[in-house]
Amino acid sequence: YEACLKAAEEAWQVWADVPAPHRGEIVRQIGEELRNYLVPLGKLVSLEMGKIVPEGVGEVQEYVDICDYAVGLSRMFAGKVIPSERPGHALMENWNPLGVIGIITAFNFPVAVYGWNSAIAMACGNTMIWKGAPTTPLTSVAITKCVAQVLEKNSLPGAISALCQGGTDIGEKLASDPRIKLVSFTGSTEVGKKVAMKVQERFGKHLLELGGNNALIVNEDADLDMVVRSAVFACVGTAGQRCTTLRRLILHESIYDEVLERLKKAYGSIMTRLGDPLDDGTLYGPLHSQQSVKNYQTTIKDAVSAGGKIEFGGNVLNGNYVEPTIVTGLTHNAGVVHRETFAPIVYILKCSSLDEGIAVNNEVEQGLSSSIFTTDLGNVFQWLGPKGSDCGIVNVNIPTSGAEIGGAFGGEKATGGGRESGSDAWKQYMRRSTCTINYTKELPLAQVIKFE
Repeated sequence: YEACLKAAEEAWQVWADVPAPHRGEIVRQIGEELRNYLVPLGKLVSLEMGKIVPEGVGEVQEYVDICDYAVGLSRMFAGKVIPSERPGHALMENWNPLGVIGIITAFNFPVAVYGWNSAIAMACGNTMIWKGAPTTPLTSVAITKCVAQVLEKNSLPGAISALCQGGTDIGEKLASDPRIKLVSFTGSTEVGKKVAMKVQERFGKHLLELGGNNALIVNEDADLDMVVRSAVFACVGTAGQRCTTLRRLILHESIYDEVLERLKKAYGSIMTRLGDPLDDGTLYGPLHSQQSVKNYQTTIKDAVSAGGKIEFGGNVLNGNYVEPTIVTGLTHNAGVVHRETFAPIVYILKCSSLDEGIAVNNEVEQGLSSSIFTTDLGNVFQWLGPKGSDCGIVNVNIPTSGAEIGGAFGGEKATGGGRESGSDAWKQYMRRSTCTINYTKELPLAQVIKFE
């Protein structure tokens, strides 16, 4: 760890002096390098994580896309010139890099989340120490090698993007080390809370991307064909292991039975596409680990004990493969419904009005992703408004998962409040200074204070 940190600190002395547009050019070259290895890297993600190859390739493509975004951003960091109340003074806002930052990523997106952070952080002028998931080490090494090759080809230190493999010991060092100016952590709410407290003890900065108990509301006027297609992708994509996976499907009582039956039929079709995630045609692969399988089993047992009915699935197949599962019969505030389980389990809930559906959406501790299906414009703006969804991602007529890189990604409440990727998420990787410049021989004070 100390060797990585020392190298990253030394690399920052070089990198911070490189003009931002030139840093953007380096990031552009990193994107090109990743393009050259798009499919092999995607297959490596599939091999280690367990997601299907199209999703693995898509994840690497996200890193490429955010590199493209960061190139433009490197010429657009926007400070401000603010009118000063004092004659002969200029009031400005200036942005500078933080220094060395720590990035801790999870197994479910071993490339994309690092890409979101690193491409923007590099364009901002930071150097990084990355702790990838212990269960996806080959992916972390391969990505780091791609980045390092570009840096070294440009006579820049590879430690601008350092990799420090390890477990909780490395994570604890990053969280507690005052030399790490920002800790970006992606993982569970439980662990994220510990990271936040440790970073806050030293008055450091943290960026948290934590859990999500995501809901999709289906209003009575919704296009049900779109609903079923969207729900299936959001529920079973990546075998339910996305932070934006659909966990709660809130159906208006008038269309409840129809949607449930259509969803069960669609799940049956998905089971015919279960297989090796590396094989062409596979849509549904395994859970990442045996611990994930145990969590799935525990949650199924708890759901049934609470009065839930298994409408589809509920069984472990073999190895890390489990059936995608639909559960009905539970109240919206049942303990198991409010507990996020990183597995393909969705709870079907009923509501009699949009107001009730919004209340159910908002009652969980997390606030990551949410969606509504409706054709009513009034419903759309109620959903987007101050009394609508309280999540960081508020969708209309699309699934809860599948975010684009151009918008800021993140959530509210126990999801952590952090924002990564697009929009103005770059501000979290920089420090802001308010600068007042006096270009006269006079010394007027603000608020017309006289001190004479």
